[in-house]
Amino acid sequence: MQDCEYKITAKVWLYPGLAAWHFITIPPKESKEITSHFSALKRGWGSLRVSITIGETSWDTSIFPDKKRGGYLLPLKKEVRKKEKISNGDTLTFLLKIKL
Repeated sequence: MQDCEYKITAKVWLYPGLAAWHFITIPPKESKEITSHFSALKRGWGSLRVSITIGETSWDTSIFPDKKRGGYLLPLKKEVRKKEKISNGDTLTFLLKIKL
């Protein structure tokens, strides 16, 4: 099986709506590779379980496919954004590990 860890650099964006959801779109190259190697692990809505590390903060979550943006979406919890001082528009480098 392909390596299940990815070091990714991408930009934080804010969902335009009443809920202040912040996301990172996993770039198309990594998204295609993840789909190619781990599609058998997909759950509801095509989600995949992952572990994320940004700075000193690690947590378990899921990424979700987004055809409109051409990649997976990673939601960023408020507590993580606060702890790591993350704002809309920031470019982050983080570690994404697929949960097997």
